[in-house]
Amino acid sequence: MQPPLAARKPQAITRHGDRRVDPYLWLREKSNPEVIAYLDAENRYTKEAMKPLAGFRESLYKEMLARIKETDESVPYRRHGYWYYVREVEGLQYPIYCRRKGSMEAPEEVVLDVNALAQGHKYCAVGLMEVSPDAAKLAYTVDFVGYRQYTLHVKDLATGSLARETAVRVTSSAWAADNRTLFYVQEHETTKRSHQLHRVRIGEPTHTLVYQEEDEHFDMNVCDTRSGRHVVLGIASKDTTDIRVLHADAPGGEFRAIVPRRQGHEYYVDHRGDEFFIRTNDKGRNFRLVRAPEADPSPKNWKQVVAHRPRVMLEECDVFEKFWVLVERDKGLLRFRFTDFRTRKSHYLKFDEAVYSAHSGANLEWDTDRFRFIYESLVTPRTWYEYEVFTGKRHLLKRQPVLGGYDPARYESKALSARAKDGARVPISIVYRKGLPGKGARPMLLYGYGSYGFPMDPWFSPNRISLLDRGAVYAIAHVRGGGDLGKTWYDDGKLLKKKNTFSDFVACAEALVKRKLTAPDRLVIQGGSAGGLLMGAVTNMRPDLFKAVVAQVPFVDVVTTMLDESLPLTISEYLEWGDLRKARYYRYIKSYSPYDNLKKRAYPAMLVETSLNDSQVGYWEAAKYVAKLRALKTDGKPLLLKTIMEAGHAGASGRYDALKELAFTYAFILDQMGLATR
Repeated sequence: MQPPLAARKPQAITRHGDRRVDPYLWLREKSNPEVIAYLDAENRYTKEAMKPLAGFRESLYKEMLARIKETDESVPYRRHGYWYYVREVEGLQYPIYCRRKGSMEAPEEVVLDVNALAQGHKYCAVGLMEVSPDAAKLAYTVDFVGYRQYTLHVKDLATGSLARETAVRVTSSAWAADNRTLFYVQEHETTKRSHQLHRVRIGEPTHTLVYQEEDEHFDMNVCDTRSGRHVVLGIASKDTTDIRVLHADAPGGEFRAIVPRRQGHEYYVDHRGDEFFIRTNDKGRNFRLVRAPEADPSPKNWKQVVAHRPRVMLEECDVFEKFWVLVERDKGLLRFRFTDFRTRKSHYLKFDEAVYSAHSGANLEWDTDRFRFIYESLVTPRTWYEYEVFTGKRHLLKRQPVLGGYDPARYESKALSARAKDGARVPISIVYRKGLPGKGARPMLLYGYGSYGFPMDPWFSPNRISLLDRGAVYAIAHVRGGGDLGKTWYDDGKLLKKKNTFSDFVACAEALVKRKLTAPDRLVIQGGSAGGLLMGAVTNMRPDLFKAVVAQVPFVDVVTTMLDESLPLTISEYLEWGDLRKARYYRYIKSYSPYDNLKKRAYPAMLVETSLNDSQVGYWEAAKYVAKLRALKTDGKPLLLKTIMEAGHAGASGRYDALKELAFTYAFILDQMGLATR
C-alpha cells in the first residue's frame, strides 16, 4: 500500500511580512472534507503498516491490563465532614466519584458518575470539581469533544438535580463562604485565554462580570485558601503574576491586589490568621518566603522567613493552622521541610532512593497535624503516605497495586549525567531489569520534554514493565528548558537559549552510547507536545543517532504557528519562545523549527501521533510535518501518521481506550528495537 500524498499548489503565508510558500498549508482546513479524507487515508496506511504487529499489540494490551486492579478505590481524604474517594469498576471506562459522611463505614453517596455522563459520547473528560463549604453542592465541568472547552454545571448533592445556571468555556471556580456564590473563570472562544472572572448566585439568573484581563500575555485562575478565609484570583503570564484576594464571607466585595503588578515579579500567596505567606522571586529566581500582615501586605511590611538560595528552588509553600510545609528542589530532588508554628523548629522528611519523585497529596483540611504526600520512583509504584508532623511517624496509606507478581528488587534505577557542549552537567535517570542475559549495548527508550519550566521527575509506570522485561532500558533526559534544577535551568532553555534543550538531549544520547548502555541502531526516542518539538529538532540535528522516533501531538511547525495570533496560546507563548514579529526571534526560531528544517536525506523510522480536536497543538502540525517529510526522505524506513479522530491533546479519554493506544505505541517501539514477537 502506497502512502497518501498531500502536496497541492503552494499557498503563500503573508502574515507580518513572512512570504514563505507552503504546499501543505491547506491541511489546516479542518472543515474541508478533503482534509478529513487525507487523515483517514493516513490512518488506513498506518493500520496496514502495523498489521503484522496486530497480534503482538493485542498481547501487549492484555499484558498491561493484567497488571491493573480494574476494580479499585483511591485513598479517601477528608473535607467538610465527608470522606471523598474515587472508585473504578472493571469494565467501565471512567471513574465514579463518591463520598461518605463522618466515616468510611457510613453509606456511600455517589457525587459524580462519569460513566453516566459519558453515555452517548465518544469522548468525555471532567475538568474541575468543587464542593461547596456546606458540602451540599457540586460545581463541575465536562468536555465531550477533546478541545478542552468545558461547560460548568452545579449539582444539588441531596437531590441530584442540576441548577439552571451554567456557563461555557470555564477553566476554574471557587465557592464563597455563603455556599451560594460561585466565582468562575471563562476563557476566550477562539484564543482560549482565560481572561474573565464571573460571579453567580445559585438560584439567580444573573452572571456578573467581576474582572476582565486585557493584557493578552496573561491568563487567570480562581481558587480559595485552605483556611477558607479568602477567594484568590491569580493572574499570570509566563514571567509575571498578579494575585488578588477577596474575603470569602463578603462575595459582593472587590478583589484587592497583594502587590501591584510588576514585569518579571512572580509571587504566590497562602494565608493563616492575620497574615499572608508569600513565595516571591523578588530577590532571586529560585524564590524566597516572606510573611506580611493581612491588613497591609505591601512589600514595605514583608518579613523574611526563608532567604533565597541560588541552588535550592522553593517550589511550594503549604500553610496549615499548626505548621507549614516547604517543597524544595535541591540538586534536582524534591524534599519536604516542616516548621512548627509554636516552636519555630524545622525538620526535613528524608527519602532513601537516589532517583525518586515526591509531591503533596490531598491536604484540604486546615486544622490538622498530618500531611499527605505521594512518593514514587522508576522502580517503586506510586505510594500514598500520611505523615504525623509532630511525632515523625509515617503511615503507609496505599501502594499502587501492580498485579502479576511485580517485584521492585528485580529492577535497578540510576542517576547519571552528560556533559553539554557548553560544559553544563545534564542529569539522566535510567531504569532497567537486573540480570538480563548478555552484555553491551541494549535497546533503549530515551524520553525528553524540556519546556515551560516543567520538571520531568522520575515516575513509575506499570505499563513500562512491558519494555523492561523484554530487555529495554528506559531513560529520561532532564534537559534545560524544564524545571529539573530550578528556575535558572528553565531560563537556560527558553527564548534565545532554546537550542540548549536540543543540544542537551543530543549530549545525553551520545553519553549513553559512549557508556555502551545503548547504540544508535538500538536507541528509540520519545516526546510529546513541546517534547514533540524536541523530537523534531534533534532528528534534524542528528538523524544518524537514533533508530526510531515517536513524536506525540508534536509542536513542529513553530514558525507558522507563532506568527498566527488567531490560534490558541500564541500571544501568551511569546514569553516562552519569542515574538516572531521581531527579526532576531524570527531568525532564531526558524533556524530550529523542525518543519522548516527538513532536508532531502535519510531519517530514522518515525511514528507521529496526533488528535483531530487538539486545542494546544493543531493536528495539522503533525499532518504537515509527515507530508513534507514523506516528500523529502530518501530512505525506506517507516513513516507513520496516526490521528485519533475523537480526542484532544491528551488522547483517548477512557482508561481502556487509552491503554489500547499505548499498546499501539509500544508495539511500534518494541518492533524498532527488535523486541517484538510477531
